[in-house]
Amino acid sequence: MTPAVVLILLAVSGMPSTNIAKGGKVDQSSLYGKGVPERAIDGNRASKWGDDSCTHTHNDFSPWWRLDLQKQYKITSVTITNRRDCCHDRINGAEIHIGDSLNDNGNSNPICAKISSIAAGASKTFQCNGMEGRYVTIVIPNKKQYLTLCEVEVTGETTGNTPVIGGKVDQSSLYGKGVPGRAIDGNRASKWGDDSCTHTHNDFSPWWRLDLQKQYKITSVTITNRRDCCHDRINGAEIRIGDSLNDNGNSNPRCTVISTIAAGASKTFQCNGMEGRYVNIVIPNKKQYLTLCEVEVTGIETEEESEEYVCN
Repeated sequence: MTPAVVLILLAVSGMPSTNIAKGGKVDQSSLYGKGVPERAIDGNRASKWGDDSCTHTHNDFSPWWRLDLQKQYKITSVTITNRRDCCHDRINGAEIHIGDSLNDNGNSNPICAKISSIAAGASKTFQCNGMEGRYVTIVIPNKKQYLTLCEVEVTGETTGNTPVIGGKVDQSSLYGKGVPGRAIDGNRASKWGDDSCTHTHNDFSPWWRLDLQKQYKITSVTITNRRDCCHDRINGAEIRIGDSLNDNGNSNPRCTVISTIAAGASKTFQCNGMEGRYVNIVIPNKKQYLTLCEVEVTGIETEEESEEYVCN
C-alpha cells in the first residue's frame, strides 16, 4: 500500500503579551442558537447577546468550552469577558483548566483558577503562572447550567513541545476504504460513514504505524476511538515508541497499554519524553480488527548529534 505523506509543523516562540487564543481551534459541549464557540476568540469584547459575539451552550450538565492552542504553551493568564445584558451570574463557579489531556474533554486537566464571579459586561484576568498545556478549558462543573463567554484571551509563550501534524503511515492490512492516512487527517469524526477512520482486517496482532521521519521526544499520544460500533476492539492495544522496524516496529519500548476508550472519545496517554522515530499502535497476540479515528502526537524534535572523525 502507498503510505500517506504530510508535513511536520515546527514550533515558533510566541511573546507573553500576545493574545494566543486567536489562532486556536475551539469546541464546546453544545450549541444554543448562533452561539458558536468561535465567538469567544473573535477579538471582540462586545458583551450583549444581540452583538453576535458571545458563545452559548444549552443547559448542559457540566457545560464546557475548550481552546486548542495546537502546541504546548506556558500560560501566563486567561481573561474572560462576561455577558452584560442577562444572566451574568451563570459564570459563577466555573473553572479554568490547562493541560495536554483530552480526557473528559479536557476537564480533567489541572485547575488554573475557580471563578467566583465576573461583573456583568466586565473582563476579568486570571493568572496561571506558567502552567503548561495545549488545551484551555472553561467548565461549570457538576451542575446543569448555560455557559456563555463573550471573549476569552490567553497570554503565554511556547514551550517547544509541539504537535506532530504528520508523517508517513502504514498498517497491517486494509479493510474497505480504511486507509492508514485517515488517522492523521486532522479530523476526529468517529463514525465509519464519516470516512475518517482507519480499518484493518481481522488480523493476528493488527498494527498501525506512524513514521515521524525524524527522532522525537514523545510527550503524549491522543487516540480517538470509533463511535458507532465496536469501541471495545481497542481494549488491550499498546502504544510503542522507538527507532526499530523489527516486527514492523511492534518490538519497540512500550509507552502504555490501553485498557479502554469510550465510544467516540479522545483519550490522551502520556509518554514522558520517550525517544523514537516510530509510533506504533498494536493489539498484540490475538485476532482483531484495529480501527483508529484519529491519532495525535506531541513531542520535541531531538537534536541531531554530529559525528567526529579522527584521521590517524
